[in-house]
Amino acid sequence: MSVRIDIAGLRPERVAVVPSPLAELGMALHALSEPAHHPGLQGWATGVTARLDSHLADRMCEADFLWRTTFSDLFMPFAGIPGRSTLPGATLADDLDLLDKLSDEQFVDAALEFTCALSYGTGGVSALTDATVRRRALDLAAARGPQQLRFSERLLTDPPRIRGWFRQFTQDCDDAFFAEAWSRLRHQLAADARLKTDLLRRKGLAEALASVSPAVTLDEAAARITVDKLGDGRSATADGGLLLVPTSLGWPHLMVLHRHDWQPVLHYPVGSPELASPPSVEQLTLRMTALSHPVRMRICRHLARSAYTTSELAQAHGMTAPEISRHLGVLKKAGLITTRRRGRYVLHQLDVTVVARLGSDFLEGILR
Repeated sequence: MSVRIDIAGLRPERVAVVPSPLAELGMALHALSEPAHHPGLQGWATGVTARLDSHLADRMCEADFLWRTTFSDLFMPFAGIPGRSTLPGATLADDLDLLDKLSDEQFVDAALEFTCALSYGTGGVSALTDATVRRRALDLAAARGPQQLRFSERLLTDPPRIRGWFRQFTQDCDDAFFAEAWSRLRHQLAADARLKTDLLRRKGLAEALASVSPAVTLDEAAARITVDKLGDGRSATADGGLLLVPTSLGWPHLMVLHRHDWQPVLHYPVGSPELASPPSVEQLTLRMTALSHPVRMRICRHLARSAYTTSELAQAHGMTAPEISRHLGVLKKAGLITTRRRGRYVLHQLDVTVVARLGSDFLEGILR
């Protein structure tokens, strides 16, 4: 499972690393709505929430489906501008001006992404113009509660009104808490953008992507970027560009905007506490599967305490050596045990550090 970006024909000068104030505000709203996703930000989130004006807090709840699950592509309007080469704005106002350039259909479809599950990667008819899609969107919104239904009805009936609501809401968030946060974060993001841009110029796209995350790889022969995620998706730069947008508030999320006909965007965390080489989704699956077997769990209990040979484990578990070897092979393939030779004996031991990390690795993997 992964998201793939076809970059055939992409020119080096069409790859840009640029922070976005609006994208960072979207991530701030997500962190405030889902603090459990961001344990390192819980102090900040608590402080902001305690200071919020009650009216603004109510408005944050009014449309939180735009940023609670992840956050809507409305926070990256630059990707939807025709030509697929527009860069994020230098200020929040600049980004909001780019949002005004999206068509009503683009705005509505992006806002309804988490309501009616439109065909995100392949395009299709808009809920604004097609009665069937509109009914489906409202039915699904109703299933998610009266608040989401009311917002969706207003959105479909009067898009300009919701555009105005969204712009005013983001400006009020800026006044309440985001301007202060952005004044601190923008320097870190600008520094990371300079570092990645320098890597692009000196060592090429593969090195720059590797510095974004070990979960992002480039197959130069196939002209394809692959992002290891628990989800499938496809996009292409075509005759446009590729954007890398850093976030200081985003870990553990590594997001890929791959909306049909929009410029592909990698939204990646900087300064994150993630491991230098976090496990791939496939490796995480192997580890979880390996530990789900009752016999292997009992073997791990022994190996967590000391190193054992295969024959010792066979005797302890009342099994044959080949049976134990098969179980050890599964554990070793998953990277859960280490093996060393002592004279003519081969000793196996559980890598307790790897097992202990599984909780945080699992969380990082499913939130990536």
